[in-house]
Amino acid sequence: MSKAHTARAAAALVLAAAALAGCGSEDASGKAADARRGPGATPPARAVQDAYGRTVAAGTAKLAVSSKVVADGQALTAHGSGVADLKRGASRIELTTQGTTIEQRVVDGVVYQKPSGGQRGAVPHGKTWLKIDLGRLARQGSAGQSRVSDPAEPVRYLRDAGSGQVTRVGAQTLDGTRTTHYRVTVPLSALTRGDAGQARELGRQLGRSSLPVDVWLDGRGRMRQESVRLTLHPLEGRTPGQGSSRVTSTTVLRFGAFGTDARITAPPAGDTADITDRMTKSGGTTATS
Repeated sequence: MSKAHTARAAAALVLAAAALAGCGSEDASGKAADARRGPGATPPARAVQDAYGRTVAAGTAKLAVSSKVVADGQALTAHGSGVADLKRGASRIELTTQGTTIEQRVVDGVVYQKPSGGQRGAVPHGKTWLKIDLGRLARQGSAGQSRVSDPAEPVRYLRDAGSGQVTRVGAQTLDGTRTTHYRVTVPLSALTRGDAGQARELGRQLGRSSLPVDVWLDGRGRMRQESVRLTLHPLEGRTPGQGSSRVTSTTVLRFGAFGTDARITAPPAGDTADITDRMTKSGGTTATS
């Protein structure tokens, strides 16, 4: 594996990891008394468990994501911003890395990507948008390897955090908003939604069975920020002499401006090229990877 390929693959992994940090439609109920007291007055595990429903209850939000990956001495950065309809699980975001920008929309479980610059030629048949049907991808057995996902996908694993998995770090102000910082130890089995094969593969690369995740909740118990730091050994046990190869990454996702206008629609069907089947054959790699 070349250094450039390793770095690109790592960047894709980090952007996918960031996608685990959003919210989606489901029961958004919570106890009003706890909401008035704020997360800092609530037992840490309960505050983190309730954050899912309280964030979804906000309806919509602006979001921003940033990541830095270092692999084989090469550093790659990516950043993006957009909006999410938290109840519908829809989002629109522009991601920029190494001078290339991709607009991504997720509507009704379908991902649409619009590359820019030299990557435009990656879209087949002279179309403008790539289309990836995540439901069809899952049915064909490739969703677990997909490098595309929705920044507004539910953080279901936070709802199951036990008392021994959550630590209250302290108060912190983010963009003028007072928040409470928590550190959550998340089992890999929860991150991979029970996919034992994925959990084993991630555990092999991480060298551990859980992942520390930092979250910041505002006074109404809504998620304002999530940070994930990874140190991976992707070639461990696979390539002789390359087991020490290391990939480090930091991904930060922020929510703000809850209740913002978030009108997200799919591109015209005539402007899209469906590459779902191609991704199935290539193990979930997009044409722009």
